[in-house]
Amino acid sequence: MADPSGFALFATAIGRCGIAWGEHALVGVQLPESNDAATRARLLRGLPQLRESEPPPWVQLAIVRIQALLNGLQDDLADIPLDMEGVPPFHQRVYDITRAIPPGRTLTYGEVARRLGDPAAARAVGQALGHNPFAPVVPCHRVLAAHSGAGGFSAEGGVATKLRMLEIEKAQVGSERGLFD
Repeated sequence: MADPSGFALFATAIGRCGIAWGEHALVGVQLPESNDAATRARLLRGLPQLRESEPPPWVQLAIVRIQALLNGLQDDLADIPLDMEGVPPFHQRVYDITRAIPPGRTLTYGEVARRLGDPAAARAVGQALGHNPFAPVVPCHRVLAAHSGAGGFSAEGGVATKLRMLEIEKAQVGSERGLFD
């Protein structure tokens, strides 16, 4: 029987990701690092009590959907429950807006800030996304810099990983990118 909380690593088109869960929601999702040990370590930062175990059925379904997204299926993953306990309120608001960006579409940091009601908060938006514990369920790769292109990305491989994920989603980056209203 699967544990009510734990973590697991799983294969995707971009490498082995990690997922951690509590009784009713995900507590972390990790994009691939340079190796399994690094992915495990980054996933478990702040979650040292979790043990590697067999995911319960609802987590197995989330894994299948993340794998499909990273294979190019258009799934926004917006209904996957996330445990936001311990996530600062500003970050939660940024993550809510970011989760609403459909696959293949993008917003800029400034556009997310404007949707928050604080057009001067673009840098703070970037910092919040840099601490995203749920990538790609919170699709921070869909948020770009306004004039310099992709912007930053804290996952292994940096901007190259971000651009690869956008390419998988068939997003257009640059002056022709697919912004939505």
